[in-house]
Amino acid sequence: MKSILVIGGGLVGAACALRLQAAGVATTLIDPGDRRRGASFGNAGHIGAEQVMPWSTWGNLIGAPLHLFGAGGPLDFRWRDIALWLPWSLRFMAASAPNRVAASNAALTALLRDAMGAWLRLETLADMPGMVCPHGQANIYMSTRTGDKARELWARTPIGACRYREMSSDELARYDGVLHARPASGLHFDGTGQVRDPQGARDGILTKFSALGGLTICDAVTTLDADASVRTQSGRQFAADALLVACGAWSAPLMRQLGAAAPLIGERGYSMQSTEHNWPSDLPTTIFEERSVVLSRFTSGLRATSFLEFGSPGAPADPRKWARLHKHLDDLGVRFSRAPDRWVGPRPTLPDYVPAIGRLKRSPNAFYAFGHAHLGLTECAITAEIIEALATDKPPPLDLAPFAIERFG
Repeated sequence: MKSILVIGGGLVGAACALRLQAAGVATTLIDPGDRRRGASFGNAGHIGAEQVMPWSTWGNLIGAPLHLFGAGGPLDFRWRDIALWLPWSLRFMAASAPNRVAASNAALTALLRDAMGAWLRLETLADMPGMVCPHGQANIYMSTRTGDKARELWARTPIGACRYREMSSDELARYDGVLHARPASGLHFDGTGQVRDPQGARDGILTKFSALGGLTICDAVTTLDADASVRTQSGRQFAADALLVACGAWSAPLMRQLGAAAPLIGERGYSMQSTEHNWPSDLPTTIFEERSVVLSRFTSGLRATSFLEFGSPGAPADPRKWARLHKHLDDLGVRFSRAPDRWVGPRPTLPDYVPAIGRLKRSPNAFYAFGHAHLGLTECAITAEIIEALATDKPPPLDLAPFAIERFG
């Protein structure tokens, strides 16, 4: 293969484009150019290698009512979009069968086994020294009761190649200056980490891509053919030996044109970022499990993320989510701007919470990489290595059968 069109320039698409160009495949990246549009912009920057259990389980189904937004939780459904999420929810229920959960767990375990190593290799390839912080994460609990329940849950939850331990009193004391009260307890996870600045990482990847001769087209693909030719919104046409669909929550319509069903939903997250804060740079990504809030200190500021809102990828934002997030920060005592940078964006989620990565069986010159749900940043580097292997006729680093889009019929 001499040339390829990569459709989508989020972290997954950008990482794939860089890997392909570096491997000698002439790569053209086509992306609308709106940095804030997708999940790559506003995520927590967390490399969550411990998240090998899919969210599609009967436990999550049964517990969903307790976590609804109306009950104070992070889970919400846009009623105007019921035609999107209701059929998706039925597939989610089917994927929650014990045998399906076991298969999804095995697939995610294999994919995440070297997620951190892949990120460190991507950091080197992109000439971004120090972008990856393999400092683990802190799951902290403000009440003893909640901490006890969390430890019981984590004790029976698979976490792949990661490990966790009880946080010491000295580690908990590091939060004295930034929270109203010291956490009652906490768990420190090793084998995870974060990216210092998700957008900075994407920019660095694309800068290196261009330096290696890669071409970026600012446009949106509207139609494509299995012969690897595409037409864009502006009416331009491009062709190559192959194409890669990697446009996140917007991948389904393009895959449909290739004859493949991709039951994606826009699982939207909300975040806020403040340059005004007193969060120490040496604190790891901190997850307040009681509140479903994640705090990450970036080079560009302190970011708070939360919520799982199911609906259309491009639906208007719900300001109540940001207000709720502000309330959580105020309750915790976190110093944060009253006028932060606010973001909402869709995580591209498939019903079994396993991404679609591979080569289309009916069209061997069509590749795909989307549906990474909450783990797009976590999995982008290893996904790029898989796509590079497939495109250059090398054996992929793991069995790709569980990631085939054909599993959805």
